[in-house]
Amino acid sequence: MRAGVRDVSPLLLGIAPFALIAGIAAVDAGLGLAEAVGMSVIVFAGASQLAAIDLIGSNAPLAVVVGTAVVINLRMVMYSASIAPHFADYGRRFRAGLAYLLTDQAYALSVAEFEANSERSRWRYYFGAAAALWVVWQIGTVVGVVVGAGVPDAWGLTFAVPLVFLALLVPAMKDRPTTAAGVAGGTIAVAAAGLPLNLGLLAGAVSGIAVGLLTEVYGS
Repeated sequence: MRAGVRDVSPLLLGIAPFALIAGIAAVDAGLGLAEAVGMSVIVFAGASQLAAIDLIGSNAPLAVVVGTAVVINLRMVMYSASIAPHFADYGRRFRAGLAYLLTDQAYALSVAEFEANSERSRWRYYFGAAAALWVVWQIGTVVGVVVGAGVPDAWGLTFAVPLVFLALLVPAMKDRPTTAAGVAGGTIAVAAAGLPLNLGLLAGAVSGIAVGLLTEVYGS
């Protein structure tokens, strides 16, 4: 568990401003402290939270808000299917608790560690990384709500968000299939960024998987 906390610690430097942004955005959208924190606790997903908050601030219908958050979070289905074999020996309720904490960072760190160290305790390492992320996210959200719009744009907090994901992506691109998947997925996601309901993210994820699979099957 300590190893999970240790390995995720560098990423927390990017998660903290990400959480601050979510809190500040919630205030700008008219949410109170209880509503903003409640959303962070229940949803616990940065990208979908920011999209949902933006739609709430625009007085979008509830169905559109929920639908957008669900579409953005569809990548979690892929993550969970990938990491599930490592947790197959645990009970269903226990796995459900672990699933609640699933994030991009916890998934990437855990899968990489499990492949490199077969002796590592699966749930303890994962929980150490994921729980640390959860705590920082909730604290950051509260601070963001409290300070509100008082954080100047010159601080460049939004710049930390893509850096966190790049720090996870680059080490994972270790062979031709993963590199092809990363390049294709990123390219398609950027090209399709204008699609409604943030479908560009899903299009990039699906395209990356397809290109990576084709490269692995036919690239040799």
